[in-house]
Amino acid sequence: MNQPLFNALFDETERKPLTVAQLTNSIRIALESRFMSVWVEGEISNFKDHSSGHWYFTLKDEHAQLRAKCFRSTNTRIRFRPANGLKVRARGKLSVYAPRGEYELVVDALDPVGAGALQIAFQQLRDRLQKEGLFAKELKRPLPVFPRRVGIVTSPTGAAIRDILNVISRRTRTVHVLFSPARVQGESAGPDIARAIWFINQYHERALREGRTADLVDVLIVGRGGGSTEDLWAFNQEEVARAIRKSAIPVISAVGHETDFTIADFVADFRAPTPSAAAEIVAAHEDQLCSALENLGRQLVRLTRFKIVDLRSRVQEQALSHAFDEVKSQLNAARVRFDAASSACDGAMETKLQQARERLALAAASLDALSPLGVLQRGYAIAQDASGKLVRDATSVAPGDELSVRLAKGKLGTRIERIEATD
Repeated sequence: MNQPLFNALFDETERKPLTVAQLTNSIRIALESRFMSVWVEGEISNFKDHSSGHWYFTLKDEHAQLRAKCFRSTNTRIRFRPANGLKVRARGKLSVYAPRGEYELVVDALDPVGAGALQIAFQQLRDRLQKEGLFAKELKRPLPVFPRRVGIVTSPTGAAIRDILNVISRRTRTVHVLFSPARVQGESAGPDIARAIWFINQYHERALREGRTADLVDVLIVGRGGGSTEDLWAFNQEEVARAIRKSAIPVISAVGHETDFTIADFVADFRAPTPSAAAEIVAAHEDQLCSALENLGRQLVRLTRFKIVDLRSRVQEQALSHAFDEVKSQLNAARVRFDAASSACDGAMETKLQQARERLALAAASLDALSPLGVLQRGYAIAQDASGKLVRDATSVAPGDELSVRLAKGKLGTRIERIEATD
């Protein structure tokens, strides 16, 4: 028998036991020092998103399993959400969870195997928002035909804002721009874009409440220029998608190049392949209308000139034709007949007028002969009592009565002295 081992059986120091906590702590220190950073590949199972924000799950393969956890401070930087059955590659350190005496992997990085983390995150958010109905066609609002004010959310230093302003200024003279700058790349870009969308909506709603219709925002362009998937990731964030859907103003998503698709494209009312294309959309109808009016104006001028030339030719042809000479002769004959008829008419009218004058003079003479004034001219007088009644009988008055006697020229006021009655 080995003498040292035999002696150890009776050595009090060697036989002194460790507590479970001491042994577990020693194992934890040994594991953490040996496995400070290790990559492990396996399939996720028993995934749990705790109310604290921490993730708990198990990594397994055909022969073994390993408990794992990912603290909230770490998982906020992970682009996708783990799910059961998803094969991943995890990096972390081995440690021991003392209350259960279980070793575990404390994860500080997590990547999907076979697909990029960003692609998985994109698909997960797209599928979830689609189930909620945020992409429904019936929610899509029509764009205004002639927008007067356009809101823009993008970077103040990027190429997108320059392209949009250049297109709008070149194609329209009536569209005003309300610009709300935002970061469009980096960790804080998503919240910044959402705030900018909210700001323009607040401006629009305030103008609506105050009745300032000229200040209303008719359409909103949200976007940026091209870049990598990582560069465009802010437009794949849930808070940006919900801000677009909540907007009271119709939204055009204009992110990246024509081949780039983001969550913002699905939730917006209209997708433009580029920021310049979005500007062309809001200015298209005015530009088309002006072009159409110019074309119609040119066509009208051409048609008018053609019509004038055609009518001038027709008049010249008629003037030179024999038919025109015949019409001219007929007109001359008609003019002679008209002049003769007019002269005859004038003569007949003069005769009628003369006859009417003679009849009028005769009637006037007859009336004059019957007129009382004519009788007075022959020396007769007309007597009237005080009431103006004619005095025809001497017995109708008495001595002392006053009478008015009308002569051919003037009147006499008389008083009766005597009355001589006749049979």
